Amino acid sequence: VQLQASGGGLVQAGGSLRLSCAASGLTFNTYTVGWFRQAPGKEREFVAAISWSGGSTNRADSVKGRFTISRDNARNTVYLQINNLKPEDTAVYYCAARKYGSVYTLEYDNRGQGTQVTVSS
Repeated sequence: VQLQASGGGLVQAGGSLRLSCAASGLTFNTYTVGWFRQAPGKEREFVAAISWSGGSTNRADSVKGRFTISRDNARNTVYLQINNLKPEDTAVYYCAARKYGSVYTLEYDNRGQGTQVTVSS
C-alpha cells in the first residue's frame, strides 16, 4: 500500500489549498482515508476522514467550516480542500488508510508521506 500526499505549499493567511492523497496497491474503494497534521513540537492532530464509499465524513471541530474532504474512487484519490487558511494551520499534512475503518477512528494501518503547508500572516 502506498499513499502519497501532495498539494502543499506556502500561502498567505486567507488563501486556499487543495491537498491530494493518491493511493496505490490497495482496493481503494474499501478503505476509509483520514488526514492528519503535525506541527513542529506538537502532537499529531486528526483533521478529517472519509469513508470508503464517500458517504460518511468526519472533521475535527477546529477545521469545520474551512476544510472539506472528498474522494474520487475512479482516480484512487482523496482530496482535502482548505479555505481561509490560518497561520495555525501550518503543519505537515499526511493521509492514512484503513480498510473499512470508521470515520471516527484514530487508528490507521497505512500512512503515507506528508506534504508541508505553511501559512504566512
